[in-house]
Amino acid sequence: MKIGVLKEIRHNEKRVAVTPKIAQDFIRKGFEIWLEKDAGLASSFDNASYEKSGAKIVEKAQIFEQVDVIVKINPLEDNEIEKLKKGQTVITLVYHKLYPETVQKIADKGVNLFSMDAIPRISRAQNMDVLSSQSNLAGYKAVILGADFMTKIFPLMMTAAGTITPAKVLIYGVGVAGLQAIATAKRLGAVVEATDVRPETKEQAESLGAKFISVETGQTEVSEGGYAKEQSAEFLQKQKEAVNKSLFDADLVITTALVQGAKAPVLIKEDQIKQMKRGAVIVDMAVEKGGNVELSRPDETVEKYGVKIIGKTNLPSTLATNASELYAKNLYNFITFMADKDHFKFDLEEEITRGTLLVKEGNILI
Repeated sequence: MKIGVLKEIRHNEKRVAVTPKIAQDFIRKGFEIWLEKDAGLASSFDNASYEKSGAKIVEKAQIFEQVDVIVKINPLEDNEIEKLKKGQTVITLVYHKLYPETVQKIADKGVNLFSMDAIPRISRAQNMDVLSSQSNLAGYKAVILGADFMTKIFPLMMTAAGTITPAKVLIYGVGVAGLQAIATAKRLGAVVEATDVRPETKEQAESLGAKFISVETGQTEVSEGGYAKEQSAEFLQKQKEAVNKSLFDADLVITTALVQGAKAPVLIKEDQIKQMKRGAVIVDMAVEKGGNVELSRPDETVEKYGVKIIGKTNLPSTLATNASELYAKNLYNFITFMADKDHFKFDLEEEITRGTLLVKEGNILI
């Protein structure tokens, strides 16, 4: 089976779906790896390192014409979908609930489509969970990015000129990204608070040293797969009231809240930003899905009322080497579970297959 690795064409995307180490692992399993020329350069993997691992360096056209499986990170663009051949298998992030038209276009080409963002969150699929591996890095980078824009340091520092008090960090959302943000901010010496609509995250946040701000609802707000549900206006008002004191006192705020298949909830509105400290920084990690902050803009830093609001999209790409290594390992675990060197199993009775196989031979299964 020939696996073709495409170069990412999305603006500001530096990751690559397969690294030289993982290419070598695939080849040892009997697969062939065909890599589009220079696909790994932005992640610091040159063509020579792939050739040394046994991969074949080719032009993009050869991948569409000759490989069995096409892999990349971001969803296929229209000009890539046009080049697909009937019977090929495509494995990428798809976000099918947000972009059903992409699924339809791919189905029209008579191919098979697996979505790496649809991996079920079960224990035996943890080593395939791309969203978790990439969110881990994003949570770390959000804190570093926020620190770069702050006018204060994180830790308590005692000097001959006086004592500097530690910075206060507030994190909305205690998922994978939020937990890594908590851990990173604590390691840097900040005082950290966190909040989430899911009460069971309280213990996780506190285990990393954060104070958890609870919002009393009388019910457990967990949806299938561990994602938060969309919340009522009444709940969001209660959360706003519970968190406001900490928000107005924070030096750095990081928002990570996403709802699967829907626009991100707005958690911080303009009237709240007006009451924050001058010099405070907000990093909106959900800006690409609509944003948790009313004034945030994709890939812009907005400064208003003395507060800097950073809307950086695709944070994992800013750590392209590590992000590629993790994605590639997730992909390797997924493909070697789904297929041997000759063919895919397409076992729809199997939970991971059933969750990720969106299109089979041109037929949409979702």
